[in-house]
Amino acid sequence: MMKQTICRSIFDAIAWLSVAALLFVLPACQESVQGRPNQPEEDLMRELPEPRYDGGKSLEAAIAGRRSIRAFRDRALNEEELSQLLWAAQGITDARRGFRAAPSAGATYPLETYTVTANGVDRYHPDKHRLESVSTEDHRPALAAAALGQDSVRQAPLIMVFSAVPQRTTRRYGERGQMYIHMEAGHAAQNIHLQAAALDLGSVPIGAFDPDQVAGVLGIPDEETVLYLIPIGEPR
Repeated sequence: MMKQTICRSIFDAIAWLSVAALLFVLPACQESVQGRPNQPEEDLMRELPEPRYDGGKSLEAAIAGRRSIRAFRDRALNEEELSQLLWAAQGITDARRGFRAAPSAGATYPLETYTVTANGVDRYHPDKHRLESVSTEDHRPALAAAALGQDSVRQAPLIMVFSAVPQRTTRRYGERGQMYIHMEAGHAAQNIHLQAAALDLGSVPIGAFDPDQVAGVLGIPDEETVLYLIPIGEPR
């Protein structure tokens, strides 16, 4: 009888502890879920128009016409222009093998691409050519402050930002992979500048900024390193 009483007491204690654990864990889980947007991830995505593969301006004309433009008209870029610029930067050009518009060492593709506009911050997903909303606030003034107060960052209707996840490349190439990452950012940036010129838009490469401050402003994850800012818009 004594043994049954002890066993029942033990079972009661275990049951009580299980309930207490659930009461402790459930609010934490709810807080975690509530800290994320109420929408499913798919609802944060928006499809971009299909890019064009044959523009009206030749590559030679785009090269000849490319200049660093730092003053822009107050006109938001349309979805077709945005689609074309993102495709030129990191779009898929070989669907079967997943190759992109800019070359990458060993096809490791360390770059991540963000767009910053008056409507917020978006991350580009090359695999399905679409944008994922990161923020719906206008971060351009704060981004300009992180870029030493440069007016081109504050005024541009679009700033494209490259970051990189170094481990994607360095785990294959070691320390030399860091050089490959910076080379790749240059390849992708030149594609953007030439595509902008082909669309009669202006762009300017920006290297003077605080990477940590930019990452903080845009909510870029710690594993990524900010490499490049490119303001783009219709020349004033």
